[in-house]
Amino acid sequence: MSMRQLVGPGTALLRRLREPAPPQPERCEFCDVRLPGEHRHLADRDERSLVCVCTACALLLRQPGAAEGRYRGLSERYLADPEHQLTEIHWQALRIPVSCAFLFRDTALERLVTLYPSPAGAAESELDEAASQALLDASRLAAALEPDTEALLLRRTEGRIDCYLVPIDVCYELVGRLRLCWHGFDGGAQARAELDGFFARLAERTATPRVEVLS
Repeated sequence: MSMRQLVGPGTALLRRLREPAPPQPERCEFCDVRLPGEHRHLADRDERSLVCVCTACALLLRQPGAAEGRYRGLSERYLADPEHQLTEIHWQALRIPVSCAFLFRDTALERLVTLYPSPAGAAESELDEAASQALLDASRLAAALEPDTEALLLRRTEGRIDCYLVPIDVCYELVGRLRLCWHGFDGGAQARAELDGFFARLAERTATPRVEVLS
């Protein structure tokens, strides 16, 4: 049968096969309960990943000794350091092709890890020990980082570098948002607009009285 002979239900079936499947609701990775859009995450130190969990499983796995300490609950801190000493020299040492990056302490690797958004997701920039230490010394936020669960989020714009301490899942959320709208080598205008909006909301959050701001 030629393709021209496929009409009616057959044509509809081919159309459905070509179209992407609708997104499936996220479920707790331990008890399989359906999760709301806003839900908790745990850091899996063995797999170097984040897992989606319900409130009950999150509380259970955060108990001392649970799963031999494999899982760690994420912080809820949002801190800003407007008086950091990060300079263009520090940024060039990152050796990344985009204007945003985040760093965190990986206990499995026993080192600082630097990631940045890309069309394929989070990409790693391998820094030498001296460059990593220079970044740590340039902001007071770096000394406060909780391993595996918090990140130092940086953005370079013309004439300045913004510096925040955030829960690490916030950084992966940003990577996912940018991946959906990425065009060209550096993300394109739509990705830049997404970054502008994301960091504007982040600045508002760290400016509220409920959240500590380093100044």
